[in-house]
Amino acid sequence: MQAAPEFRSKEHLFVSDFDQTLSFNDSGFVLSELIGVNGFVERIRGLADIHLVQQGGELAYLLLHDPEYRCVRREHLREVGRRVRLKRNIPLLLRLLEDLDGHHFSFYVVSAAPQEVIQSALEGIVPEDHIIGTQFRYDSATGEIQSITRVPAGYGKVAVVDELRAALPISHNRITYIGDGSSDVHVMLHVNRLGGLTIAVSESKYITQIARRTVLSDDALSVLVPVLENLMGWSSSRIREFFEERGFALRQWEKVQTDSLTICPVPASLQPSVSEVA
Repeated sequence: MQAAPEFRSKEHLFVSDFDQTLSFNDSGFVLSELIGVNGFVERIRGLADIHLVQQGGELAYLLLHDPEYRCVRREHLREVGRRVRLKRNIPLLLRLLEDLDGHHFSFYVVSAAPQEVIQSALEGIVPEDHIIGTQFRYDSATGEIQSITRVPAGYGKVAVVDELRAALPISHNRITYIGDGSSDVHVMLHVNRLGGLTIAVSESKYITQIARRTVLSDDALSVLVPVLENLMGWSSSRIREFFEERGFALRQWEKVQTDSLTICPVPASLQPSVSEVA
């Protein structure tokens, strides 16, 4: 009798945002500089204030509706990807995730940044079919953006993560998600609910209160620290040895918990009497 196939219990899904998570720059900034458009921050802030689009989907909206961005073509987005500055050691991170103490992590990028930008920036590093970004439909004659077919922002990221989880032979709690801002809130809450690991790579107040761990570094390898601690149960000394064996030293590893307080005086009419305080 042939034995049933063994369930690979050490399979994981590893999902990362792109802008300011794997890169230092926002795609919209780089694109605006490329085509000579000013006021990108103000436009994004205005869209966010009126809640017209999902958080993270503002650039896609501008590309479709803002007259100054209507000149953008596919080749502009690919050029933006070539200009984006990536964090160090992304290729090494992916190689290590292939077999991390017997655990295998399937790496995907899920971002509201245009798909062409991400594919161009990560060419030769991440396979194109492991990149899910905002997808456009282009006019075949002019190359102009006609419509948006998909925007992985807000709840859209939750849908993508669920699709990936369903397609891979993993338990529902073996998901790690990395993000940097407000557009990652919904998916982080979702991954937390499933019992997965969420990692913030910025000090944004929107996600540091939600993410299970926060890591600040300009090196992509830094996200391995919470993975090794939280998922593998490694001690800090073993983690240091892991990095040293691969030619790296954790020179500044500070675990800091910050209480952020605003203390305001209470109006005299609402202050308790001396007897009540006593």
